[in-house]
Amino acid sequence: MAQFKQYQALRLILGDQLNAAHSWFSQKDDKVLYVIAELHQEQHYVRHHVQKIQAFFAAMKQFADALTAAGHQVLWLSLDDTAEYQDLPSLLKALIARFNCQVFGYQQPDEYRLHLQLEQFTQAIDIPVQCVENEHFFLPFNELEQYFERKKHHTMESFYRKMRLRFNYLMVDGKPEGAQWNYDKQNREKLSKADITTLPEPLLFANDVTDINQRLKRHNINHFGHQPQHLLWPVTRSQAISLLHNFCRYCLPQFGRFQDAMTCQANDLSGDKQWSLYHSRLSFVLNAKMISPKQVVDTAIAYYRQQDEVSLAQIEGFVRQILGWREFVRGLYWRNMPEFTNLNHLQATTALPSWFWTGNTKMNCLHHAIKQSLDYGYAHHIQRLMVTGNFCLIAGIHPDEVDAWYLGIYVDAIEWVEMPNTRGMSQFADGGIVGTKAYCAGGNYINKMSDYCQSCHYNVKQKVGENACPLNSLYWHFMNRHRERLGQNPRQALVYKNWDRQADAQKQQILAHAEQSLKRIESL
Repeated sequence: MAQFKQYQALRLILGDQLNAAHSWFSQKDDKVLYVIAELHQEQHYVRHHVQKIQAFFAAMKQFADALTAAGHQVLWLSLDDTAEYQDLPSLLKALIARFNCQVFGYQQPDEYRLHLQLEQFTQAIDIPVQCVENEHFFLPFNELEQYFERKKHHTMESFYRKMRLRFNYLMVDGKPEGAQWNYDKQNREKLSKADITTLPEPLLFANDVTDINQRLKRHNINHFGHQPQHLLWPVTRSQAISLLHNFCRYCLPQFGRFQDAMTCQANDLSGDKQWSLYHSRLSFVLNAKMISPKQVVDTAIAYYRQQDEVSLAQIEGFVRQILGWREFVRGLYWRNMPEFTNLNHLQATTALPSWFWTGNTKMNCLHHAIKQSLDYGYAHHIQRLMVTGNFCLIAGIHPDEVDAWYLGIYVDAIEWVEMPNTRGMSQFADGGIVGTKAYCAGGNYINKMSDYCQSCHYNVKQKVGENACPLNSLYWHFMNRHRERLGQNPRQALVYKNWDRQADAQKQQILAHAEQSLKRIESL
């Protein structure tokens, strides 16, 4: 509990604003009270993976303790302390009155719902309000409109080049280092058995979350997923920095090369490594702002300059994810909200299968990707886009249900980054604001990029029949039913030419098989 009963200003720190470098903290002021609170409202807008809740709650407490140790006045409130308050505004109103605060301050939220809630709250109170930049992203919030127009498609590559030029990353005399902007074509290799045996050990932490588990039980918080007593995710800035350096030292040399690869064989060959591969797993600490994207990019490039084994293709692929894609989806999110929330361009209506919450499906790619997500609260971008996301797209799952699943299951999921990736890139529900085409595929893509198909119940080579991979017929069914919407896209014209070349009888068989798969979707 705070030491003083009266404060001139109350400043709110949200759970994803754990930025120790923020200018708020550049000087200590005994008349300013910082509030960090576990909120019941944040546990109910979507059902969360328990490790997501554990990670945010543990990181918030650690940040509160760090601010206190640095000499700031901090009030940390647990679920026990906030249980009597209906929502965030009611809590803030009570605290402002309790401490007789004359000014209320908050950082610009990154989720629209919190932005709207705080905006409405501040309009209803009669003390001065200070809303400040959160000082995390490369692009300040008030500059997003200079880069993005509402309801308009923007190409990530064009945006990414502008960012490289503006912030002078991997540039030489105004031109891209190596005379090439993008090395994505070198970043699509499949892991061989030999590659799998040399996967690096993931750096895991052991943060005690016993007290958090007890609070969740005490307050009947509805969650799902594997619930550990010791959390493997980093929850402090020092842990975040350790994970960053571990990635740069052991994973960055092969990151770009294998960033799209997937495997389920590593458990048998080299221990439990297949879930992390060469990925950084920095998305949670980045999205919670324990570490800045600038520090991440600067550190990775420093390793590239110092280590011969880190090639330009590897570092460029990583920088593109942080400087390019992460900033890109944030801009599209804010410039298209709140309308983005309701977009359903393909008019998808199918319910999400219940096995998305258990992993109990005979399709090995989906079983593995979902089980991994339930075990760790994590899957890498290709598992999200081309396994779970691809199935939802071609099966016509309603984007509201897809959004809720992705937002709940991943430890790094915050709406500003989740929704453009899910409703936009993955489900094409935005009609092309984020992506240039519908990212859909049959079993052949999965077989090309993984070893999932080798031990699957279904035969990836078959389109029809009892043992046929469901993805094959569902893919063609999807393409056929959306021909009017997708047929004019030059990136998908060849697909329709291939479809048209097939015999009518064969096409009818494929479509009929897909219809049967959709009818028995719960037993696939």
